[in-house]
Amino acid sequence: MMAAMALSWYLCLAVTLLCGPPWPQGHSALAPENEVPLRPTAWLPDGKVTSIQLPKGRTRRLYFTLKKKVVMMSVTVSPCDLPIEWTLAARTLKDKPPKSLHWSTKKSMPEVWWRGPGTEAKIHTYTGNAMETYTGPSYAPASIYILRLRPKDQDTRVTVYLHQGSGPSGAFPELPSDPHVHTLGVGMTSVTLSWGPSTSLTRLPHTQRSYDYCVLVNRKHNYRNLCAAREGIRKEREKYKKREKKDKQRKVTVWPILENWWWQQWDAETDLRSPAALHDHHDDLQCVCKGTESVCTVSELVPDTQYYFDVFLIDRLNGTSAAYTGTFAQTHEEARPAITPLREGELRWVTFRDGGSTSEEFFSFRTRGWQQSGLLTLQSCGSSEKIKVTISSKGQELSSLAVGEDLAQIWLQGSPSYLIHLEREGTAPPRQAALGALKASVKMQASSAYHRQGVPSLPSTLEIKSFNRLRSCESITLAWMGTEERSLYCVYRRRLGKDEGEKGGTAPCLGPESRSDTERVLCKYFQELNPRRAVTTAVIRGLEPGVAYMFDVYLMRRWGIPIKYSSKTVRTRKEC
Repeated sequence: MMAAMALSWYLCLAVTLLCGPPWPQGHSALAPENEVPLRPTAWLPDGKVTSIQLPKGRTRRLYFTLKKKVVMMSVTVSPCDLPIEWTLAARTLKDKPPKSLHWSTKKSMPEVWWRGPGTEAKIHTYTGNAMETYTGPSYAPASIYILRLRPKDQDTRVTVYLHQGSGPSGAFPELPSDPHVHTLGVGMTSVTLSWGPSTSLTRLPHTQRSYDYCVLVNRKHNYRNLCAAREGIRKEREKYKKREKKDKQRKVTVWPILENWWWQQWDAETDLRSPAALHDHHDDLQCVCKGTESVCTVSELVPDTQYYFDVFLIDRLNGTSAAYTGTFAQTHEEARPAITPLREGELRWVTFRDGGSTSEEFFSFRTRGWQQSGLLTLQSCGSSEKIKVTISSKGQELSSLAVGEDLAQIWLQGSPSYLIHLEREGTAPPRQAALGALKASVKMQASSAYHRQGVPSLPSTLEIKSFNRLRSCESITLAWMGTEERSLYCVYRRRLGKDEGEKGGTAPCLGPESRSDTERVLCKYFQELNPRRAVTTAVIRGLEPGVAYMFDVYLMRRWGIPIKYSSKTVRTRKEC
């Protein structure tokens, strides 16, 4: 047993010695003292827009050297949407490392220079998420330049451009001296924008123009650059897809550890890409305006909503863009109809506009008292038309009713204020001849009903009866139905001329306020708790023999408009 274990131990030791350790050794007999494991080093190309992925918590280093006799240079770094920190430094080595030295591990030349003895001078530093360009003279004693990039919060990406020489690089579109987007006009569903034209676009012939303006609109915020706008659009699309698939089973990554490991790799070939390799196709942008015009009208917007507008100038040839300073605007709210407040107990005559089959009016009423109850009474004054009344409070519809010539009562309760919407349904013209000077289509009144639990009771019938046996040359006797509530009843009379017929009657909408005081005969209070026996009578005296009279009875109530009984025509006897 012991011999087998010893044999097994020797076999493992032999395999280890033959194969070597699975990790690279940091030092060897031939390795120089400054040798370190392989790090992410890459040359920054000149005159090429390069996109770089920045993993969270890692610093990316890009190296470049300048050509001979180059006295000026510029480095442009454009973060996508998140803040980063980047520095530009120049490193001067005392002695260049020998090229014939044998290395135990594979290393790139910038890494060896970075580890070699020398001095380093910081040229420029910046922290933020805006595009920053350093322009300055070359550092004469520099052996190599180092650009360090590090994200502040989370994974992001940037684009870097190196230009050697003086003058503009021409890789990025130029903005005018005033790069702000201006608002020319704001409507209910549209906004008109304008901005200064770019010199990059105006100085080129019309046939050689490779620039386009792209206007984007959203409801959240403005974007600093086109990459941030793309990220925002992508996130919104992802949220929309997740909402669509929330009931479906989510796909789970089989190897999440490998996925995290992939983002932490130091492969310069996969992290240094051109914008085209990152699918930055400008055709997939949903630009509300696209072209070379510096004026844009954005339509089909939602009223009373705040929108943010961004304008980007896109260079299709170089795959770059420049962002104007965006703006925002609030669309106008929809034109709301005028709402007329109703006073307590006010009698309102409503006339609808002519020239259409449908018109509407809005009123508001605020009840009094802690009970928050009220009564709305309405009566249409058209011969065959109906008025639709809708009661709502706080955007919620409470009741709806079609009102005709018969009196309608609507009980209001549960809210301190109400919105009353009147809408004309019929097409027949009002009875203007009967109404005289009053050309209203409907009349209404709203009152606060203190200490009431519901609508007041109405008479069982509105007919007036006269007794032939009690008719004389100077007097007649009338009877009508009352209610169980104590109310005031007023009788009016009007002498009919010889040319007037005895048929017909006073218009139902005409109340006692339209009658002359000389026509009022009497007023009396009446109450009967038994509805079947609620009959009251009145003897009208002082009449002329053989003359026709038209009598009207009005029920005067504390709440609501007066109720008019049907007109009754009676002729006194000629001889008695």
